[in-house]
Amino acid sequence: MEFHETSQSSWDANAAHWDEAIGQDGNKYWKVLQLPALQRLIPRGGRPDQKALELATGNGLCARWLASVEGGGYTSVLATDGSAEMLKHAERRQSSVDGAAAAAGAKTAYRQVDVTDSAAFDALLADEPAGFDVVLLNMAIMDIADLKPLAKALPRLLKPYGVFVATLLHPVFFTSDFTRSIEIKDGNGIDEPEVTRGKNIRGYLHVPPVHGVAHWGQPALQMIGGKVYFHRPIYELFTIFFREGLVMDAIEEPAFTEADKAESIESHANFTQLPAVLAFRLRRSQ
Repeated sequence: MEFHETSQSSWDANAAHWDEAIGQDGNKYWKVLQLPALQRLIPRGGRPDQKALELATGNGLCARWLASVEGGGYTSVLATDGSAEMLKHAERRQSSVDGAAAAAGAKTAYRQVDVTDSAAFDALLADEPAGFDVVLLNMAIMDIADLKPLAKALPRLLKPYGVFVATLLHPVFFTSDFTRSIEIKDGNGIDEPEVTRGKNIRGYLHVPPVHGVAHWGQPALQMIGGKVYFHRPIYELFTIFFREGLVMDAIEEPAFTEADKAESIESHANFTQLPAVLAFRLRRSQ
């Protein structure tokens, strides 16, 4: 509970900084890794009654996409977050769009929901008893102290053929206890230096929550696991959901490519053989 409260308060404190870093159209991680994966994993909308629920919406980036034609044109989108300050930024950004985006945004509602609180899901289901066609949790699992309330609620949140789609920083290469290694072999002034990059995983099965930084310059540290967020080894992450009768039918490990390389030699975007994100899709067992 202490970790959860610290994490929640840090998101309120960092909301403006996070909003500025992500912006209206998303950062490099969104455009190169997350968005292409979500386009493959989330079924397109189009029917009059299709509803989407986004958890931990942040500044509303995914909610705006889900409501748009490009995101599948869901009839309605309920965007939620545990941080009241984050929701303010999401609503502000929604109100600033125009044209077709504004028409899509008219289908979007915002609500404060603490995903670690079972009662919050009960209240949500009381208002939406039929459930949702898609429940999305983009790049936030590693921010959540306790996933069990969400896992227990998902079979009720999803329509019979609905899907839960989530992305997160890769548990092996990003939230474990790791160090980056860079080896440079001189080209003797003739060829370009040969650069070899790797990550040394020092701890994976048991990595406790620690304070860290999501975006440099943020005003408050976040309570996070490993180096960056609450860390869970892959078996633990999936078991939480499998125990509630959910089954997986898709999984991806998006990685940056040579085309995405950054000028900074130590940038994570330059580690093209190591996936930065884990994306997966779950369904109710029929």
